[in-house]
Parts: sequence; structure tokens; C-alpha cells
Amino acid sequence: MPVRLAYAACCVFWGSTWLAIKLGLRDLPPLRFAAVRMALATAVLLPFALRSGLRALPPARWLHVGAVGLLQIGIPYGLLFAAQQWVPSSVAAVLFATFPVWLLLLARVLLPGQMLTAGKIAAAVLGVAGVAVLQAPALRGASLATDAAVGGALIVAAAFVIALANVLIRRGLTDVPPVVLTCVQVLAGSLLLGVAALALESDRTALWSTRAFAAVAYLAVFGTALPYLALFWLLGRIPVSAIGAIPLLDTTVAVTLGALVLHEPIGWNLVGGGAMVLAGAALANFAGAARLETLPESG
Repeated sequence: MPVRLAYAACCVFWGSTWLAIKLGLRDLPPLRFAAVRMALATAVLLPFALRSGLRALPPARWLHVGAVGLLQIGIPYGLLFAAQQWVPSSVAAVLFATFPVWLLLLARVLLPGQMLTAGKIAAAVLGVAGVAVLQAPALRGASLATDAAVGGALIVAAAFVIALANVLIRRGLTDVPPVVLTCVQVLAGSLLLGVAALALESDRTALWSTRAFAAVAYLAVFGTALPYLALFWLLGRIPVSAIGAIPLLDTTVAVTLGALVLHEPIGWNLVGGGAMVLAGAALANFAGAARLETLPESG
């Protein structure tokens, strides 16, 4: 029962992050919002990281982990939060679910022994085709500069950058305890997001309403720290395939919450494109993407 509860918590909490981001963006500038979320999440993770050997991490490793953290947290979450100003939460979650596809393709280029099989090619084709279907309404009769089209492109770019970070971790950071790795990366990401917010959002006002505080706290604790800690506990207790299924399940949660709470429409493009993306992601996991992930990702 504890294993099932922890697994369900990962899926539900990560799936609900897209809704929480969308609500928080009604009051907060995206980069500032993301920076505060990650700073608070660092504070929650810090005691667990200290118990797992954070003090023993050499300075050179701090720099290495922190640099990868800019790719794992700082850059992609800046893109994700900015993009969700223009993209429905359900569409954002499905676009981000292309992550396993990019992970397989990047692993083929950057990791030794990763062959490009028929299954991996099929996963890539399904993923890319699904993105095209999802983006079709934003591009129909409009230029590539429309907000919705740009937002969709930013989300796919975020998924690609996080996949790259995962591959880089597999190349040189697998010896770092997961909670230490996560804490340092979230810290580095929060610093980059904070600097970006100061540079790019000085003219934007943050309304620290009850809704804004609740969104930040929820994302930091229930959208970041707790599901990661639950996942660390689950590692070794459940199959790799079950870990790889978490992004597929939390995407389903995200689409459901977007429809029920935000009344986001579920049109033909979301159904068709979403089915293609999730099928591609499932096929990518079957082809080995789940074994390449350092951590499942979400919003």
C-alpha cells in the first residue's frame, strides 16, 4: 500500500503542476514565479540532501552539477513558465510529454552503445507528428510569430533541453546521490531564474495575492520536493517501466484538471495530437528511454 500511495502521489502531484502554474501566472510574472518556486523547493530539499552527503560533494562536483542544473531547471522552467502565459495547461502538458522522444534521440548521439532502432524511429515520428497536430490551430491562417505558436515551441524546446541534461547526467554524474543531485540543480536553477527575472521583468508588477502564495507554495512543496522524495523512495521498489510511465500518467492528470477546473476545451487537435504524443512517449519508454532518465520530469 505505501508503494501504491507514493506512486499515485507522484502522478497526481506532478500532473497538477500545470494547473497550479496557470493559476499563479494570473498574478505573477513567469520568471519571478519560477525563481521563487525553485528557491522554496531548495529549502525543503536541503535537509534531506544534507543527510545524503551534500557536505561531502567536492567543489568541482558542485560546479558540474550546478552547470547541468541550469539545463535541467533554470533554462527549461523559464521557458515553460513563460510559454504557459499563452498555451492552455493541457496542451502544455502534452507537448512536454515529448521528453522521452528527445531523450532517445540525444542518447543516440551522445551516449555510446545507443542504437537507433525501428521502435525509436517510430517513437520520434509519432512524437513530431503529434506536436504538428497540437500546434495546427495556432498556426492555421497565422504567422509563426503568434503567441500560441511561440509558446508551443518554447515548451518543446524545454523538453529537449531537459532531455539533454538527463543525457549529460548519465555521462558523468550517476555517482551523485539523487537527492543531492536534485537539490543542487534546483538551487542553480533558482539562481539563474532569479537573475533572469531581475534583468527581464523589472517593469512587471507581482501581485502577491492569496492565490499567488498558494500556487508558489503548492508547486514548491507538492509539485517539486515531495514527489521527488517519494520517487527516490520508490527507486528499487518498482520496475523501471513503472517509473517511465509516470510522465504519461501525470499528463493525463494535467489534461483532466485543465478541462475540469480551467474549462479548457478538448478539441480534435488535443485528442489526436495528444494520442500521438503519448503513444510516441510510451513507445520511447518501451525502447529504453525510461532507463536513461535520471528523474521523470513535469511542469
